[in-house]
Amino acid sequence: MSRPTPPARADFRHWQTVTTRWADNDAYGHVNNTVYYQWFDSVVNAWLVDRGLLDIAAGDPIALVVETRCAYFAPLSFPGDVDVGLAVTELGRSSVRYRIGVFAPGAEQAAAAGEFVHVAVSRAERRPVSWPDAWRRSFAMLS
Repeated sequence: MSRPTPPARADFRHWQTVTTRWADNDAYGHVNNTVYYQWFDSVVNAWLVDRGLLDIAAGDPIALVVETRCAYFAPLSFPGDVDVGLAVTELGRSSVRYRIGVFAPGAEQAAAAGEFVHVAVSRAERRPVSWPDAWRRSFAMLS
């Protein structure tokens, strides 16, 4: 199995800074792997909410996570901030694949990188639906 290469800052279109918490560190003194997935979920959904696309309480469609993965390249730890970069790598009729990079401040290569896949579904039926045009236009800004 070949090791993936850490992505560079230039590979991402949107940025959000996240502050690490004391509870993020594990027994080995670095951010626990589960925390990266929380960052992925928070950054993607904050981006959708900020653009008025995702209405968590009543919106239709909603976006369900169907796949995630993460590769780790360098440790991060509390205290400190991390920069989380977001890009769209693939847009289908009802799915979108995001690429996410987690960077130490000032680092040019990611400490971790992953993918996160959303599928648009009807709130009531929970069946896939096509992305509305407004969502597609916003995804294009991240491509």
